[in-house]
Amino acid sequence: MAELHAEERAGSQGLLRLMAWLSPAFPVGGFSYSAGLESAVVEEHVRDGDGVEAWLGLLLAHGGLRNDAILLAVAHRVHREGQTLAEIVSLATALAGSAERHAETTRLGEAFVKAAAAWPHPVIDSLAGPVPYGVAVGAIASAHGVSKLDAIAAFLHAQVSQYVSVAIRLGVIGQTRGLAILAAAEAPILDAALEVSRLGLDDLGSATIVADTLSMRHEVQYSRLFQS
Repeated sequence: MAELHAEERAGSQGLLRLMAWLSPAFPVGGFSYSAGLESAVVEEHVRDGDGVEAWLGLLLAHGGLRNDAILLAVAHRVHREGQTLAEIVSLATALAGSAERHAETTRLGEAFVKAAAAWPHPVIDSLAGPVPYGVAVGAIASAHGVSKLDAIAAFLHAQVSQYVSVAIRLGVIGQTRGLAILAAAEAPILDAALEVSRLGLDDLGSATIVADTLSMRHEVQYSRLFQS
């Protein structure tokens, strides 16, 4: 009974940490980035709530969100198996499709590692320097006993929530529509998490040329609220 209680406590503790790490209050600066959504709005690819929902669904199923989740899953496994993280960090960094995308993922990753150091663990030392956000979340979640599936689902939900917030701040949708989008995203997020948890590096890839191009175009956009 005592062992079971300890296991339950450890699982609950991991869940609490995951909630803290992916909370808007966690100081990673995610509110500064839109991953190209701002350009999509400016160039009228996304005009309303339906457009936001479709855009997020595309990224989740075929774009950057899917790739980030795969990298998270691989980093989780690599750490669990006691392997070095250097190779996955290098690959994830190289996969950034634009200068802004590179800056976004590595700055968020570094900020995440720095903030997560409040929960001391040797994994922090192995993530020194520029590290992509998904890799940092995967490795640190693994180090603290958070399951891979929980980590992926929570990460994707946090990212979708961030982009919904971007759409609200850009005036494309209101808070009520934003909440409706989050509610509708639950099933796709869980489906994606289940799929991604079984994937590896050979499954990386995207089919979101417009989204990737808009992320690049944001670099020269005349007026902007977000850093990407």
